[in-house]
Amino acid sequence: MVQERKPGILVLGIGNILWADEGFGVRALETFHGRYRAAASVSLLDGGTQGLYLVQFVQEADYLLVFDAIDYGLEPGTLKIVQGDEVPKFTGAKKMSLHQTGFQEVLSAADLLGDYPEKLALIGCQPLDLEDWGGPLTAPVRQQLEQAADIAATILGQWGAPCLRRSPGESVAPLLGNDIDFASYEKFSAPPEA
Repeated sequence: MVQERKPGILVLGIGNILWADEGFGVRALETFHGRYRAAASVSLLDGGTQGLYLVQFVQEADYLLVFDAIDYGLEPGTLKIVQGDEVPKFTGAKKMSLHQTGFQEVLSAADLLGDYPEKLALIGCQPLDLEDWGGPLTAPVRQQLEQAADIAATILGQWGAPCLRRSPGESVAPLLGNDIDFASYEKFSAPPEA
């Protein structure tokens, strides 16, 4: 009896953590990793601002879920979930940074190469500030990280890869090192309290 292969799922966080809310995608991925244990068929990747270097990872994914800061023209901190063919429209609708155009090109390149994900979802958050070099996420965006992670877990469950909620206090290996993980970075980049 041949066992059916589970689809390979990539959960990707994109953005630049050095530009305030531009780091939402990476920080949402970290939050997801800290809250949930993903199924074996799920890979997590900090895509940062790698642009076209992400093509090979997208090509290898049967299903792709992306976290990103997207200017939807909504209230800061508003989450919006887009799926399927609508995703590329939003990743390039309003250029906010170099990585967004690059990611739209990543999707186009994967499509041209014949390895486009069968399922695609984007969890986007409306930024408040993209100009604060070295600054932390703003409060409205930071407050959406856990909800974004929970939405991702729901989508993965719908895709046949249920996630298990981690126990409170469970030790979790950091997704990012070198003091650029969320807690370490925020500690050093937060403005001094008055």
